[in-house]
Amino acid sequence: MAVVKDNSVHGHPVRPSQVPADAVTSSGSGLDPDISPAYAELQAPRVAVHNGLPVARVEELVKDHTQGRTLGFIGEPRGDVLELNVALRELTAGR
Repeated sequence: MAVVKDNSVHGHPVRPSQVPADAVTSSGSGLDPDISPAYAELQAPRVAVHNGLPVARVEELVKDHTQGRTLGFIGEPRGDVLELNVALRELTAGR
């Protein structure tokens, strides 16, 4: 029997059907440079609670740091994890 950590936050339950593929196929190191917008949005409530921010503000950061397909048709939209983390740190600095 496998143990799966529930990523839900009070008021924001997560159903297995809502989990994007890259949430379960990322590298073992956890150091993937990009994540899908769906995976970033799934984490937004947890990140917001942890940082004392409104969920809408974290979702705005995700949207601001999401890149589209290369040349408009190659690959998938993606969020740069480093850029998101830097923006989040700048937003919460000095609290």
